[in-house]
Amino acid sequence: MPVEGAIEWRKRAGKISNLEEEIAARPLPPTSVAIGHTRWATHGAPTDQNSHPHVAGRVAIVHNGIIENHDQLRAELGEVEFASETDSEVAAHLMLREVESGKGLVDAMRAVVAKLEGAFTLVAVDAQDPDRIVAARRNSPLVVGVGSNEYFLASDVAAFIAYTRDAIELGQDQIVELTRDGVNVTTFDGAPAETKSFHVDWDLEAAQKQGFDWYMRKEIFEQPKAVSDTLLGRLNDKGELQLDELRMSPELLRRVNKIVIVACGTAFYAGLVAKYAIEHWTRIPCEVELASEFRYRDPIIDPMTLVVTISQSGETADTLMAIRHAREQHAKVIAICNTNGATIPRESDAVIYTHAGPEIGVASTKGFTTQLVACYLLGLYLAQVRGMKYGDEIAALLAELERMPEAIQKMLDAKSTVYDLAEELVDATSVLFLGRHVGYPSALEGALKLKELAYIHAEGFAAGELKHGPIALISQDLPVFVVVPPKGRDQLRDKVISNIAEVRARGARTIVLAEADDEEARAVTDTLIELPKVSTLLQPMVAIIPLQLFACELATVKGHDVDQPRNLAKSVTVE
Repeated sequence: MPVEGAIEWRKRAGKISNLEEEIAARPLPPTSVAIGHTRWATHGAPTDQNSHPHVAGRVAIVHNGIIENHDQLRAELGEVEFASETDSEVAAHLMLREVESGKGLVDAMRAVVAKLEGAFTLVAVDAQDPDRIVAARRNSPLVVGVGSNEYFLASDVAAFIAYTRDAIELGQDQIVELTRDGVNVTTFDGAPAETKSFHVDWDLEAAQKQGFDWYMRKEIFEQPKAVSDTLLGRLNDKGELQLDELRMSPELLRRVNKIVIVACGTAFYAGLVAKYAIEHWTRIPCEVELASEFRYRDPIIDPMTLVVTISQSGETADTLMAIRHAREQHAKVIAICNTNGATIPRESDAVIYTHAGPEIGVASTKGFTTQLVACYLLGLYLAQVRGMKYGDEIAALLAELERMPEAIQKMLDAKSTVYDLAEELVDATSVLFLGRHVGYPSALEGALKLKELAYIHAEGFAAGELKHGPIALISQDLPVFVVVPPKGRDQLRDKVISNIAEVRARGARTIVLAEADDEEARAVTDTLIELPKVSTLLQPMVAIIPLQLFACELATVKGHDVDQPRNLAKSVTVE
């Protein structure tokens, strides 16, 4: 509907298709300036009224994040009539008040952000200044796309990759103004801001489905290439491991006496695997922390602590806050990230980039396996600079890592076993996952994928904890996935096989991931998923593949939207 004769807006709750139908029925007029936003409901129910944009008179805004003091600001606005229940609409009315007082859009934005508390990316237009878009960011992602006589604002480059692969990073507490003449960036205080341009090394084709039914399924099958790409260029001409982007001196790394890995969700489980590898290879004590808990429990970190953060998007709010807390304690921070130009690598002391390419599906898959590769590389590099591994030992481990894409491909080629299993278990209401050593994080990640996509109860347990409580959950025909360690870790493997026998004796259906020639595991198995022979520490890279495929296929046969699971967002940019 027209607002003040100039602003036209359309918005609908639910899927983008709902909005497409609305625009088809009531087309928008041609324009050279437009804003839009897809946002999960945080304040207020997911309704048309609470959807974005929010319009106040001649001003329209979209907002990502949370305005923590919105109640106080509503009170300050007095008799203003609000059309929604959101925190975001407060910003629209504040912007209107400022432009009606005579301020230009940039100065109005500067006045508004000075009042806001919390995390936000705020984008605004003014009907009386129709050739300008102004945006501001604090603790929330924002990137500028630079095309041919056109400019874009988005939280991620994927939004404009069809139009340009050139972008500008925006720093913390900055305001950006887009006009026909170009891009102008200033600080919240009004000072000119330095910017950094970058080029995206993937294109639109990489972000499309390419014949797959789901982005997630495509991304599962892209893992051999993603792992291979993350390993490229890691050896110098002397045969030594090199991490060019790390830019942290060997002397500093030799002084580290503790490592703390901080992450959320799937990245946290990658960190749990990393703990086993890093401690084994370097003998440096390694802790793994949930980013959402890290700074609230008063962690013991100091200048000799190396904090390693893991985030696919590089914008995870909890992880970003953990970085800031760590740096306040003078710890050094290394980020493992998939997104060039993101906030987390920019605010860290060093970065190891994964090269997974765009990951569109909400449930992370190739993000996880490439994070594992980056963690392995970091552990081996630390072992190298600290003299804990000989060159030939590191070379042998790197050679095995380079064979992992082939091993992953074998798991993908055997997908029919997993797909058949999903068809058989479509009515299951609960699934358990068991593992020991690095099989335990694999179990946790397998359970998370099932919760995210199939919406059924799923739990991952350390198999050795069965008798301490979880065995009470075992019932007739309950599906139980078990990750069996490779042969060679026989004491550990024997205990897991004993665990399988325990749950099977109580009526569970055992689905076992084990090496093809492991006859002892086969003997206690209802369904065997064969794993290729790999070292114990690297086994999660192959064990996770059938668990990803199972969750994807089970959700598909249940009729769920695999790429956009309910209540979830790809990047959690608020705490």
